[in-house]
Amino acid sequence: MIIKNNTTKLFFTVSFLLILPFIQKQWFNLYSFNTNDISFYSILYYLSGAICPSLVCLNSLKNCTYYTFNRNKIYSKNVIKGKRLLFLVAINLTFLSFFITDYIYINFDLIFNLFFEGINLPKLGIIQLNFLILLISILLIFKKSRFLLKKIILVNFSLIALYIWHLQINKIIVDEKFYFYRYFGLNDLNLINIFILVAIEISFFTWSFLSFKTNLSDWMVRIPQKMEVTPILNIFIFYFFIIVYYLILI
Repeated sequence: MIIKNNTTKLFFTVSFLLILPFIQKQWFNLYSFNTNDISFYSILYYLSGAICPSLVCLNSLKNCTYYTFNRNKIYSKNVIKGKRLLFLVAINLTFLSFFITDYIYINFDLIFNLFFEGINLPKLGIIQLNFLILLISILLIFKKSRFLLKKIILVNFSLIALYIWHLQINKIIVDEKFYFYRYFGLNDLNLINIFILVAIEISFFTWSFLSFKTNLSDWMVRIPQKMEVTPILNIFIFYFFIIVYYLILI
């Protein structure tokens, strides 16, 4: 019954995401007839830019934040410990902290470029960047602050998505003065926003597994079973359709 309900929800969500951009295009066409005055369709079109980010946030909070894993007895043959575990923890924590730092910086850079013209946001130096990475790494270790960070990331994603929506509606050109110009070598700002979030989602899942319960205090992590890595597959499936939505919207 649970599987059936989840499949039904996924079907309706995907169907909605595939239909929505065509509806938005119609609203935009109606809005384009009279861009000088505020109309019902112009309001609809502006507000519709918040639909997809809202779906992403709801899905992420429900399915990609509060992970639980199997706590079966750990046997010596299927564990990661010692230097291998240290390497995984260091790499994952650094990677996740860097992307969170960079993602939040992108948000502030957009704010300064859009609303504080003439005021440039200082670029992060190596010392500042390392300090922020260390700070976020410490926050990620603790459960409550980790969940708080995840919520901040989702708010950050939504704000960036709305800024991009504003840029596209007002035909504001994004050039070298924007920090995330050609990020990942891409021109599509929505795809950049999604790809950064996906990278954070996957790394957040990995960190949730590594730091689950007493894994770090025992300095021993059980190799995940197949069912425990299905959230990564779900992440790829969900965000694939989010990407399709934005590609249709272009």
